[in-house]
Amino acid sequence: MSVDRPSLRIAADSETIEHDLSRLVLTLVELIRQLVERQCVRRMEQGSLSDEQIEALGVTLMRLEEAMTDLCDRFGLAPEDLNLDLGPLGTLL
Repeated sequence: MSVDRPSLRIAADSETIEHDLSRLVLTLVELIRQLVERQCVRRMEQGSLSDEQIEALGVTLMRLEEAMTDLCDRFGLAPEDLNLDLGPLGTLL
């Protein structure tokens, strides 16, 4: 009696690997960007930042978001491509 089991080998070419790896890296960068942004908002609401710090953080976060958009364009990814499905846990972002 033979049981059909999925192959343990991954059929992937270099283009697929590059695309998936870039997607994973950009997903991690986006996750960290969102966490930093939330922390900045939290500190701003607590009043622990000066006006100059708030301005500098705002500019930095806008530039980082623009850089993420550019990187997604470069690798042919849409922002929703970075929201990984974690199965029963839901989506990442």
